[in-house]
Amino acid sequence: MPALDVTVDDCWNRIGVRGDNSCPQLKEYFRCLNCPTFAAAASALLDRPVSAAGFLPKGEMPLQSGGGDGDMGNTLRRGRGDATASMLVFRIGEEWLGLPTTAIVEVIEARTIHSLPHQANQSVLGLTNIRGALKICVSLARMLGIGGTSGNAIAAHAGQRLLVVAHEEQMLAFPVNEVSGVHAYTADAAQLPPSTVAQTGSAYTQAVIGWRDKKVGLLDCGLLFYALNRSLT
Repeated sequence: MPALDVTVDDCWNRIGVRGDNSCPQLKEYFRCLNCPTFAAAASALLDRPVSAAGFLPKGEMPLQSGGGDGDMGNTLRRGRGDATASMLVFRIGEEWLGLPTTAIVEVIEARTIHSLPHQANQSVLGLTNIRGALKICVSLARMLGIGGTSGNAIAAHAGQRLLVVAHEEQMLAFPVNEVSGVHAYTADAAQLPPSTVAQTGSAYTQAVIGWRDKKVGLLDCGLLFYALNRSLT
């Protein structure tokens, strides 16, 4: 088993919210997730060399640092069936979907979404505050045509999450019902989308990948951003 290349003080497990709550910083930040110490530790882990991935459960990979291209950094080498890439698996309604981990900035708790007046695009839910900056919040359910699940209904659902995704220096937030985690897959495991995924936006699905006992539609992040930008102009 490889040795870790970084050392992180997991103070949140000792004196933070997962420990005895004795950390004096809790008075200012309330939760470890809001503390810069936690953020710095997370960055150190995300930036560690790939060799450290041996400590992760089989079939899982660490998230890459956010803000990169959603496709280029995660493209499988052609002709290498054993080459791996990874995606973040999440659920919207009854559909399990994935996005390349290179496109994921962070997963955050649900928060207030402020609607935009005179907004013609029904996929745009509005603006939400992410670390002091207003970002556009988009309903993937509406973009993909997932029936029976409105963006507002997802946004109001208890326990739901927001995925913050970046592509070519743009950043958006997507409400989802559930986030399962990161799944690594090989080129051989990626299949072309069958016609049965047409109702869930096959135009945005670049591959279908088996995960547990389910099929996950791997979305084309670049195409999602392109379609949204075109509809907003």
